[in-house]
Amino acid sequence: MRISTRGRYSLRMMIDLAQHYNEGFIPLKDISDRQEISKKYLEQIIPFLNRNNLLLTNRGHMGGYQLARHPMEITVREILESAEGSLKPVSCMDTSPNLCERCDDCMTLPIYEGLSKVINDYLDGITLQNIIDNPRHATEYCI
Repeated sequence: MRISTRGRYSLRMMIDLAQHYNEGFIPLKDISDRQEISKKYLEQIIPFLNRNNLLLTNRGHMGGYQLARHPMEITVREILESAEGSLKPVSCMDTSPNLCERCDDCMTLPIYEGLSKVINDYLDGITLQNIIDNPRHATEYCI
C-alpha cells in the first residue's frame, strides 16, 4: 500500500484544522500558507473529505472550513479512506463478498486479510486529537 500525495495532504489539512478547532471556520488560504500546499490542490482535496462528512463549509466573508466532528472522533483511517478510496492491499478485497473466482481456494488471501486488519486497526487507533496532543507518540503500536 502506498499513500498518494492526495492522502498525505488530506491528512495534513485535517491535522491543521484540528490544531485550530476552536477558532471557527478557517480560510483555505491560511491552511495553504501554514502547510505549504497550494490552495488549488487543497480545493481538489475538499470534495473527497466532504464525501465522508469530515468537513463543514461556510462560504462568504467569514468563510472557510472546520472539522465536522471533534478531533477525538476522527481517525486517520477515515481521512485516508476518504482521500484514497480503498486501503485494501489487493484489489480482490475491494468488494464484499469477495467476487474473485479463486477466493475459496486462494492460499494468499488470508495473508492479505491479516494485513488489512493490521492496517485498519492501526489507523483506527489514531485520532486527530492523538496526533496534536503527542505527535511523536500517537503512533505507538504493538502487534
